[in-house]
Amino acid sequence: MTLANDTGDMQSALTFVARRRQRRTTTGKTMTPYDILKSPLWLAEIATQAKSFAANPILGSSRLNERGLHLARVKIAARMAEARRKRLARRVDAADRAAYERDGYLVKENFLPVETFRRLRGEVFGRSFPAREMRQGRTVTRMVPLPVSLLAVMPATREVVESPFLRAAMHYMSSRSGEPTFFIQTVLAEAQGRKPDPQTDLHADTFHSTVKCWLFLEDVGPDDGPFRFVPGSHRLTEERLGWEYEQSLHACETGGHTALGSFRVKPEELGALGYGDPIAVTVPANTLVIADTFAFHGRTPSPRPTVRVEINGNLRRNPFLPWTGLDPVALPGIRHNQMNLNMAWADFRERRWGKKNVWRDVGETAVDGPVMV
Repeated sequence: MTLANDTGDMQSALTFVARRRQRRTTTGKTMTPYDILKSPLWLAEIATQAKSFAANPILGSSRLNERGLHLARVKIAARMAEARRKRLARRVDAADRAAYERDGYLVKENFLPVETFRRLRGEVFGRSFPAREMRQGRTVTRMVPLPVSLLAVMPATREVVESPFLRAAMHYMSSRSGEPTFFIQTVLAEAQGRKPDPQTDLHADTFHSTVKCWLFLEDVGPDDGPFRFVPGSHRLTEERLGWEYEQSLHACETGGHTALGSFRVKPEELGALGYGDPIAVTVPANTLVIADTFAFHGRTPSPRPTVRVEINGNLRRNPFLPWTGLDPVALPGIRHNQMNLNMAWADFRERRWGKKNVWRDVGETAVDGPVMV
């Protein structure tokens, strides 16, 4: 196995790609004219947050990954994240920085003042919102975007998404300033029937540090499908590097979410990677959890049907840019509206090219209402 040690390895892989002129796919089949036209885009995606081995034959090439392409991306992204994070450190309390470095996540109970949390629940429950739903096996995720027009009449919700503490922590942990995407999320899980929920598998979201947050609006006990996390697995150990390398060689053949760039790990593999056992993050209502999702995480399977409602946020940007700011999503007209814009684009692609949008428009519904898909 050849581990990529610096940007020279990335340049070597890029040179190799250019010499091959993208004439063949990873399976050895001759590329179509359309594929040849797309090859410059595939090549450019090496230096972006693109992660799908299946969608990009260059990222998915077992030959290139054997030479260290995926490993170079992982190592360079981690090195650049460390440099950016140092520039953001002064905005975060030293104790929180230490907790992140040790564990990869933060837990803040009683995040909002009691009265603010009461008003937040009053804004979220007991009314209907335009919503989307996505089914993954036994679990349906309901998503309610929070555009500017809605935040204007939901002041307590706006207080959450504009929280200086929350934004500073998300920026530090993801190593990037920028505009997070926030929405109301409901996780409705069935205890049996259908295929298992793939989100219950321990997994990393992508190949670099990204961040997600959850402000839980109700208590989450051990049987409520709590967030599951492997403390410390955001750290890039030598064992993890070796594992990333091995996964990259066969990602396309493995299929599923692994082929899409979200590697799955078995609990019995964690020790060999230098990590401990996963923990279930059970919390009372009004608890904020922020996590680096390069770490291994997932949902805990529940023995009974469950409904979990939360304010959800995420921040994922190009890991290969040296600066921390300059986020176009923060521009007026886009800020807070990015989820609706994304859904409009996904709907257009479905109408125009037949690429199904997994987030189905279910009209207006209560956040804790029955499943619609």
